[in-house]
Amino acid sequence: MMIYKVLRPAEWAQLQADGSTQGAPVDLADGFVHFSTASQLGATLSRHFAAERELVLLACPAAGFGDDLRWEPSRGGGLFPHLYRPLRLDDIAWSRDILPCGNGHDTGPLE
Repeated sequence: MMIYKVLRPAEWAQLQADGSTQGAPVDLADGFVHFSTASQLGATLSRHFAAERELVLLACPAAGFGDDLRWEPSRGGGLFPHLYRPLRLDDIAWSRDILPCGNGHDTGPLE
């Protein structure tokens, strides 16, 4: 199963330069790296990135995180994947730009 992380271009560039990241400002504040499943991603984009036009989508195999990935209740009681260690470049299966479209974002096909 793939899980997804949304970053701004500057955050993605910093991850590429450093090889790892503790995440975006919200991740640093919460103490873990927020991810979404394919079914949660649209709501995440609408809720947290509605005004953002330039974004990058990272796809990571959930199984690769082992015990560092925890499924915890969040909005509406749904279980969201949270990573309790830095996200590393070698965790990422693929990345691509999220394109603005109409009233939202086009992530392209997901798992």
